[in-house]
Amino acid sequence: MTTAARSADSGLTGPGDIDRYPFTEPPAGEHAALRPWGGADSELGRTGRRGAAGRGRGLHGQLVQQLGQMIVSGDLGADRPLVPEEIGQRFEVSRTVVRESLRVLEAKGLVSARPNVGTRVRPVSDWNLLDPDIIEWRAFGPQRDDQRRELTELRWTIEPLAARLAAGHGREDIQQRLADMIEIMSHALAQGDAITFSRADGEFHSLLIQAAGNRMLDHLSGIVSAALHVSGGPVTGCDRTGEAALGHHARIVDALAVGDATGAESAMRQLLVGHLEVEHVVPAPREH
Repeated sequence: MTTAARSADSGLTGPGDIDRYPFTEPPAGEHAALRPWGGADSELGRTGRRGAAGRGRGLHGQLVQQLGQMIVSGDLGADRPLVPEEIGQRFEVSRTVVRESLRVLEAKGLVSARPNVGTRVRPVSDWNLLDPDIIEWRAFGPQRDDQRRELTELRWTIEPLAARLAAGHGREDIQQRLADMIEIMSHALAQGDAITFSRADGEFHSLLIQAAGNRMLDHLSGIVSAALHVSGGPVTGCDRTGEAALGHHARIVDALAVGDATGAESAMRQLLVGHLEVEHVVPAPREH
């Protein structure tokens, strides 16, 4: 049976065992970039290339990005089976690349391969919504508003608690690294260097969660990093907002140095309100 006939009949030849698909391997020296599913001019194709280029991954990473974005955006739904041969032909990649990419997507909860059903997209309720890749794909897709609101609400829960806990641990090594990040951010802000500022800011927040001494919270640091990555807002110079944010960062470090848990938590809440506008999505405490 030919590949075309197999795809047209059922989309699958067996119980989702993609190792058995015999479609032709590309010649030596595979293509350096994937072709978008919908053609070179499709919006989805442009999105896929942007994500892959930003991560600097090979063909495997590019295919994960392209398929992941298509699934999250709804362009690949549960009503359409994911046929490995079709994927390989559309994107001009090998069986190995397709197999490994689908395995990654399955680990993220996006797809499943079952006997007599094949490889299909799973419902949103099965997705690992805390996976940094899925966070990014949702943040730049049709669900962008919901994703950014949910991230804001989650950070409002995680980070003030982390700051409070960190004040009780007295980790001088981490406090020094936090201070170093503030210095880097200050210099980057003065230079209008958005990339350096963003990296130092992400490192600051990850370090703070690490300093909390709670291993379960530590596992959530990737969520915060992803949230900072997708929140947008380039650094344009020494504007008031940037300087105010630096001040809140500094007050967090000062509170940690003296073991002031309440002060650290308060400074973090002020930072999140100013940086993320959480006052629009998180109800203010009621006055009694």
